[in-house]
Amino acid sequence: MSRELLPETPSQTAGPYVHIGLALKVAGNPTREQEIWNQMARPDAPGEHITLIGRVFDGNGFLVRDSFLELWQANHEGVYDCEYNLEKPFNGFARTATTFDAGSEWTVETIKPGVVKSAAGVPMAPHVNVSLFARGINIQLQTRLYFDDEAEANAVDPVLNLIEQPERRETLIARRCEVDGKTAYRFDIRIQGEGETVFFDF
Repeated sequence: MSRELLPETPSQTAGPYVHIGLALKVAGNPTREQEIWNQMARPDAPGEHITLIGRVFDGNGFLVRDSFLELWQANHEGVYDCEYNLEKPFNGFARTATTFDAGSEWTVETIKPGVVKSAAGVPMAPHVNVSLFARGINIQLQTRLYFDDEAEANAVDPVLNLIEQPERRETLIARRCEVDGKTAYRFDIRIQGEGETVFFDF
């Protein structure tokens, strides 16, 4: 009896179904009562409250208005908590998406993470892990967001120092600013082309 080899099922790029299932408000659908979205920290969460904000650009420099992002970070003491519970003041996981309005920005309300100890005990600078899903991408892109006012910690961060070119490291640095009178950090992601964001193969 002969055996027929089955071809690999092709990957599907992130399209409208990501937003329909996971970004209901952005897709124009009613939201669920319990939703994982862009608020990591409630007002009573300990730590320095900040807003993360950014845009996503394609290789031609055009805004990607339908990208979807997931972010994961430690708390203000540098500790990751893997248990997600909407009743807690802080959860280290969030989802967000760019929008179809003029600015096409994504935002996340969170607290600034603390210094994280790696599995080997090496301190890592405060950072946020970012996964990007967008059209034309078969597998999500992984990157990190660091803070420009943590220069001393950034200088010795083991992951940042894996990047040999200093100018490429700059693509992972979020810039401090203000949004509506509150502390914010801007982090724009460039998928390809000039100033392309560094992505990691985790």
